[in-house]
Amino acid sequence: MTWTSDHDIARYFRKILYIFASPPFYTSHVQFPEQGSIPQKIRQNPKFWPYFKGVIGAIDGSHIHASPSSSVSGFYRNRKGFISQNCLFACDFDLKFIYAMTGWEGSTSDARLYDEACSDSDLNMPPGMYLLADAGFPLCNELLVPYRGVRYHLAEWGRAGLR
Repeated sequence: MTWTSDHDIARYFRKILYIFASPPFYTSHVQFPEQGSIPQKIRQNPKFWPYFKGVIGAIDGSHIHASPSSSVSGFYRNRKGFISQNCLFACDFDLKFIYAMTGWEGSTSDARLYDEACSDSDLNMPPGMYLLADAGFPLCNELLVPYRGVRYHLAEWGRAGLR
């Protein structure tokens, strides 16, 4: 496919996001795992079991380029300086989407998206289960976020054989 402009690319991604976030695709393919199901990748790995026995996946915001009207484009400018929409996605360990919320202004933080998803009762975590998240998310029972102020080094994890 040959793109003729950035506008064509943005229009294409808006169409794809709409498809992913709307029935029938969303209601049939984007689902939380059954309650109590522990991913085999967690259960069979002694490095992760029993430490992550309640985890069902990971969640994060993703900035996707947008082209809103000039009257509202300021709201869509994210902290990196480009115009985008912030979308909240969660996936399981088989890289299947289990939650998606799209269309928020790029200036919206991941924590605000998460709060909105929970307050709309759209994101319902099963009791005793949680998602892995980065430091942009709030501390709560449904999310496992890294400790604030602790520097994590991937090189050290590699030397320890935890990758």
